Amino acid sequence: MAIQKGRGFACINYPIGMNLGGDPSQALIHSTPDGKFMVAPSSIDLGQGMKSVTRQIASETLGIPVADVYVDMADSDTGPHCMGSFASRGTHRVGNAVIRAAAEARKQMMEAAAEELEVNATDLDTDGTGNIHVKGAPSRSITVAETAIAAQFKQGRTLSGRGIFLMPPSEADPETGDMTPVICFAHAALVIDLEVDDETGDVTVNHINSAYEVGRALNPKLVEQQLIGGAWMGVSHALCETTEPCYPPRDHGPEDFNTYLQPGPGQIVPP
Repeated sequence: MAIQKGRGFACINYPIGMNLGGDPSQALIHSTPDGKFMVAPSSIDLGQGMKSVTRQIASETLGIPVADVYVDMADSDTGPHCMGSFASRGTHRVGNAVIRAAAEARKQMMEAAAEELEVNATDLDTDGTGNIHVKGAPSRSITVAETAIAAQFKQGRTLSGRGIFLMPPSEADPETGDMTPVICFAHAALVIDLEVDDETGDVTVNHINSAYEVGRALNPKLVEQQLIGGAWMGVSHALCETTEPCYPPRDHGPEDFNTYLQPGPGQIVPP
């Protein structure tokens, strides 16, 4: 009886979203009277960080601090249309809808600020800290809050935007069936080193080395957490949930959630 060493390898090429039928997402955004912005994407945050990423995207597009952006995960009765939170589509589909909505709201904001500063909107820029200033003359400025107050109580203007992201249709070639049903893919590869006790059947995972092509990581820490969590979901499925082959026998397995075994944070191995 001995400890046997092994190595497993897996790779994936994964399409983002539903791929066919346009897979649309919509987003709405509007300013409050004090210059904060509320985003309504109708894409539920299931713990994957949708709220955080949505705030970042809106903040960057508007040119205002992320602390001044709030997210209302509306439901299907009160919010705009969204296909749902699945298929790794949230950041790409919803994010692009938020960019479009925030760009429209920014245009309204800059026009309101231009009216107050008596300049052309194209001559203005934001500094990312809550101010709008004349290009080349930062001393001539107005805050986003002052702009929102002027727009809503003086100019009779709304600072709002609407956005939708819809995939362009791709017709299939009648001869070959060739088409382009997706906009982007995710690529990944994992290598796992482990040990198996050939007497008891115990498996010890020593290292998980992974490589992911994720494009631009909008929130690197969230991406890292998802990669680690996803890897350990796979480990849990392979070592704690799979019933075939039947070793150990199924009568040694959990009977209910009180005895259900799954890996915890203390078992996460170094990358």
